[in-house]
Amino acid sequence: MKMNIDMAEVTRLTRLGKLTEAMAVLRGHGGPKVGAGNMTMTAEIEMRQTADGAWSDASDAASPPQPDRAPPPVKPRIDLKDLVGKFRAPLQAGAHGRNRPPMPPGAHFSEHTFGQGYTARRYKLYVPSRRAGGQPALVVMLHGCTQSPDDFAIGTGMNDLAERNGFLVLYPEQSAAANMNRCWNWFNDTDQRRDHGEPALLVGMIRHIIGVHAIDPQKVFVAGLSAGGAMAAILGARYPEVFSGVGVHSGLAVGAAHDMTSAFGAMSQGGSQSGVLAGVGRVPTIVFHGDRDGTVNSRNGDQVVAQVVNGRALTRTTTSGQAVSGRGYDQTLYSDPNGTTVVEHWVIHGVGHAWSGGHPEGSYTDARGPSASEEMVRFFLQDRGL
Repeated sequence: MKMNIDMAEVTRLTRLGKLTEAMAVLRGHGGPKVGAGNMTMTAEIEMRQTADGAWSDASDAASPPQPDRAPPPVKPRIDLKDLVGKFRAPLQAGAHGRNRPPMPPGAHFSEHTFGQGYTARRYKLYVPSRRAGGQPALVVMLHGCTQSPDDFAIGTGMNDLAERNGFLVLYPEQSAAANMNRCWNWFNDTDQRRDHGEPALLVGMIRHIIGVHAIDPQKVFVAGLSAGGAMAAILGARYPEVFSGVGVHSGLAVGAAHDMTSAFGAMSQGGSQSGVLAGVGRVPTIVFHGDRDGTVNSRNGDQVVAQVVNGRALTRTTTSGQAVSGRGYDQTLYSDPNGTTVVEHWVIHGVGHAWSGGHPEGSYTDARGPSASEEMVRFFLQDRGL
């Protein structure tokens, strides 16, 4: 399939968080092209579909991979130099773990590889110094675009909670070969199906960890941020027998997109009603989303909730509160006739595309918000009676 697309302009706009403009270029409605001097960078490229269903430039094999760059939260009146500096620093801090206390004696945070060839993925596993009685629980954490397991672990503080509660944490890592920005490919049809693509790969990895570390199969949970949140929703929907709970932070509903172009539309406006799949998300789910998210519109959080509720007769209760910092939020609980909360929706006021209550040394975090990590662990373990 051949398309006349200025991919340099698409990449530039995406990295700046200008998703609507990037989508316009993809659709052939872009404005003036930005290039070197007065030259444009428009070219006819041939797109090919890889074995896992992803589309890429056919010339990629001959071109070295480009360094990852993260689209920072959109802020008014900030120059490009300042913007680049702000976005590089947290990634570097997260990657090296600066100013973090050493791990407790007996705890391990080790790197491994699962699979072979194109399907191989690295992952990191945190094993606490002590485990809860009986078989331990497992929390799977799926990072967002441009992030790494180390960065995500520091930003979310999930290892500290694992140490406190005695569960293991698995951090799968997306490869640059599968996605140049290390995003989980939640928008590809193939990567939204059971026993196909990345869902099959991730569940295979999870089952491996369950067996090797004697995890309680009734205590397996998955959570993620942004692209990782969208993939967490897919895993819960496609493998409900594997997961007892799902956490979606700043993510999207299953079926919100079916390719890269529709992904931009879903991120900026929410998925189309015809695209978002009904009746696929029945695993207990907790959703966090900032109402100032300029990267993934908060409508997507509403759609994740609606997808899991799916017309069930649930009692809805909304309360408003403030974190210690003064950051406000609305918390809506959806409970079944037994009084068990099966869906929980947090809308954090004034937060952009960031993990609420996260550590500032990690990328895409907002330290002032209520702790999404603590609330997810409470929802997974205490509220499920585990």
